[in-house]
Amino acid sequence: TIVERALRLIEEGALDHGTTESLATKLGMGARQLSRLFQRVKRLLNDTELPITEIAFQSGFSSLRRFNAAFRDLYTRPPSALRRKAK
Repeated sequence: TIVERALRLIEEGALDHGTTESLATKLGMGARQLSRLFQRVKRLLNDTELPITEIAFQSGFSSLRRFNAAFRDLYTRPPSALRRKAK
């Protein structure tokens, strides 16, 4: 349910006008906990050859732009940079 709420807030633009930390606060958790929810994304980037768009959709994002913004806010780099580093 927390993931669903987080995704809904992201879809409503929570990261367009705020930070991951402010999103975590709205969800009643720390930014650290929220970042754990994004660990699946990192595993998919590192361990699969799935296109980044597919990873975004499998992670519950309905917009690649919002996925990229959330990822960049959490990891200070785009998802493609993490994938290049893993290879």
